[in-house]
Amino acid sequence: QVQLVESGGGLVQAGGSLRLSCAASGRTFSIYTMGWFRQAPGKEREFVAAIRWSGGRTFYADSVKGRFTISRDNAKNTVYLQMNSLKPEDTAVYYCAAAGSGSYYGTPFGYDYWGQGTQVTVSS
Repeated sequence: QVQLVESGGGLVQAGGSLRLSCAASGRTFSIYTMGWFRQAPGKEREFVAAIRWSGGRTFYADSVKGRFTISRDNAKNTVYLQMNSLKPEDTAVYYCAAAGSGSYYGTPFGYDYWGQGTQVTVSS
């Protein structure tokens, strides 16, 4: 089992920045990919960014490329999502997820463990 705890959400004005953190514990040696997803009210959960736990290769949704950066600190078992130039349409609950295999990173079905989510609200 892997446990994930997100932090860092909040309220920010458009154009501002936030950094989300996701601390992993438990069988962290089994993690292959860490990802961030988001879900706005009435919408499906959508992929935001992912990072390979070993090697650090990163992947981004087109909607956040150039604005968001995913990174990891293996020593702390923590993954980060730096969000810059935030827009009102970025408002959502952001979820951290961990995958124990090389499943496709861009779908929620590829992940085995999920955090509880953290709210990000961007005001116009």
